[in-house]
Amino acid sequence: MKKNSTSQSAFFNLRVLVASLLCLTGVFVALGATSINSNPSKAQTATQTQHGPAAPAAANQPGGPAVAPLVGPVILNRDLRDLPYIAPNPEVEEKRLTRYPHPEIPLPAGPNPSEFERFKSLLKQIIPPTPMMPGPILTFDGMNSAQSGCLCLPPDTDGDVGPNHYVQSVNSSIKIFDKNGNPLNGPNGTTYNSFFLTLAGTPCSGFNNGDGFVFYDHVANRWVVSDFAFPGSLPGAGPFYQCIGVSQTGDPVSGGWFLYAIQHDPANPTWIGDYPKLALWPNAYYLTVNLFDGVTLGFQGVRAFALDRASMLAGGPANTIAFNITPAGLGDSYSLVPAGFRTGNSPPAGRDEFLLSVDSPATGGVTLTQVHGWKFHVDFAVPGNSTLGVGANHTPNANITVNGFVDAFTTTTLLVPQNGTTAKLDTLGDKIMTPAVYQNRSGAESLWASQTALLNYPNGPTAVRWYQFNVTGGNFPATPVQQQSWNNGNDGLWRWMPSIAVDQNGNMAIGYSTSSAIQEPSIRYAGRLASDPSNNLGQGEGIMTVGGGHQTHSSGRWGDYSMTTIDPADNLTFWHTNEYYPVTSSANWFTRIGKFQFPISTPTPTPTATATPTATPTATVTPTPTATPGQTPAAPTALKATNETASSFTANWTSVSGATGYRLDVSTNSSFTSYVPGYQNLNVGNTTSYNVTGLSANTFYYYRLRAYNGGGTSPNSNVVRVKTKPR
Repeated sequence: MKKNSTSQSAFFNLRVLVASLLCLTGVFVALGATSINSNPSKAQTATQTQHGPAAPAAANQPGGPAVAPLVGPVILNRDLRDLPYIAPNPEVEEKRLTRYPHPEIPLPAGPNPSEFERFKSLLKQIIPPTPMMPGPILTFDGMNSAQSGCLCLPPDTDGDVGPNHYVQSVNSSIKIFDKNGNPLNGPNGTTYNSFFLTLAGTPCSGFNNGDGFVFYDHVANRWVVSDFAFPGSLPGAGPFYQCIGVSQTGDPVSGGWFLYAIQHDPANPTWIGDYPKLALWPNAYYLTVNLFDGVTLGFQGVRAFALDRASMLAGGPANTIAFNITPAGLGDSYSLVPAGFRTGNSPPAGRDEFLLSVDSPATGGVTLTQVHGWKFHVDFAVPGNSTLGVGANHTPNANITVNGFVDAFTTTTLLVPQNGTTAKLDTLGDKIMTPAVYQNRSGAESLWASQTALLNYPNGPTAVRWYQFNVTGGNFPATPVQQQSWNNGNDGLWRWMPSIAVDQNGNMAIGYSTSSAIQEPSIRYAGRLASDPSNNLGQGEGIMTVGGGHQTHSSGRWGDYSMTTIDPADNLTFWHTNEYYPVTSSANWFTRIGKFQFPISTPTPTPTATATPTATPTATVTPTPTATPGQTPAAPTALKATNETASSFTANWTSVSGATGYRLDVSTNSSFTSYVPGYQNLNVGNTTSYNVTGLSANTFYYYRLRAYNGGGTSPNSNVVRVKTKPR
């Protein structure tokens, strides 16, 4: 959450005037859409919003689902490099909003440890146990404070990786790189004010205020970016909106975007949705926010949205279905995190979305023993059938019993020491951190999550706490499969700001920040193999970036979140982005992006065998070739399609020994010069059939496959032609 500092109040009136002019500029630009959109006949302004299907009477009732149309779409068909530069709002972080107020003043320093104890701690940090964790393959700088142009603190660093790009977000902007670290949309990226300018009539046009978020939809080969927007400052009356962009293609630079907006709570226009987090699920994009009254900053609850993914991917009018969970339904928790997925099989058809949270009590030092779980069932056809949690208060579906832990705050969250200064950093240690990862490996479904915990209350250090929950069948467990508060053998470092990811083999890694009174804040990561003993990051720790300085700003704000994701090109490579300082300064932060991978020879559990469809007389089946995990697999054989309807069919193929997954192309011609949207190089996981949807009736389509593993990707299979049925 960004808020104007009191030191900036002198320019408030000028800022409002400038912002108003920007908003008017957005209106004129949107109305003159030929200068922005290559297809102006498709473009809309906010005053021409299309509305989704009408909600049934059962919706929009107290305690029931709230149904509202998104503003948009506004069609942006212009290369991001050609957008006019609209400067970000000049803001600085002053205070973050929490479930219960916590004064952001560190406790007085305790007695200094003896020199011998400091020496022992220094030895542990400088000469740690020899790790098995592989070093980074590549690192490069992302956005920095000067490039962001917003004077924002913290940067709110996150990002995601696609087949050809890495897209990073900070509070003011997105910056797009190729996978060698070369910037593709200019040295300063694209500000959210520029990106969302044409969403005229909403605060998204000129009043973007941060908490940016980006992720790659690997199922559809699309990108999603989002931030929130509101005029004026906080405290303030808003109105408060979420701005959302969905790319038209897999190219985030020049492939075009569909732009949308939604008010955080239309029934309570002065409420702001703070700390927004999004995740991919097959039936929707899920968004969660913490609700605070913009005028009083009092906590009002949590709002969870389901956004109509299918319609947004097509650039059509779209509804949201949302629920408010009041404090009565939350207890001491907030900051619900929706689950998303990347590797393994998709969630089974009809599987409800999962949300996780932990308590954030009013006082520090409380030993907590639960992780709360909600299930979100959405029905866009009959919104009244949608549900969240249990009962009218939407209480959790489950309270999972975990080993006791203490949230990383005392009377304050400013706890993390730094080398050479008394200024301490914010732990953000009162919530499950994004992302919550869903993985379906041959029918075994798991959720993976991480947070920061405080050891030895109130002295510290903080540790990375992580969980694996078995949710096979769509139900939460009584206890975790695995859990740990990890501190690398009690080496004295403070570890916080974690983000977790899991590769296709079930190997897990967490990226995070580290610091201590004798080491500068740095970026590290740790992990485990699927074959390691349970409840431990058995591969130890790797160093991504060694900080060269520290932050001296009195707010102590750091990160708000980092991000670890898996490369969809191989489902094996971990990418992490986080904050660091190359030199000491008040608030001139830098960010870093890096990637690493477990060795290809990693032993993996044997997957459950998948039945191979029976070949028809028209398909010639060749003997299944074999490959070792370190070799490029041979091409699979594409088989005759089955289950043809007017809008779908099932593509089938033979399995290849040694392959860990398959990539599917679907085209409207046999030469594959034109692909069905979302079906170019689509990673379908380790299976031998895939249901292709969203097709036209009575039309010929063509499909082919490639097998892949850690050694590379096979040549193309043979091509199969299939015709959809007439309507």
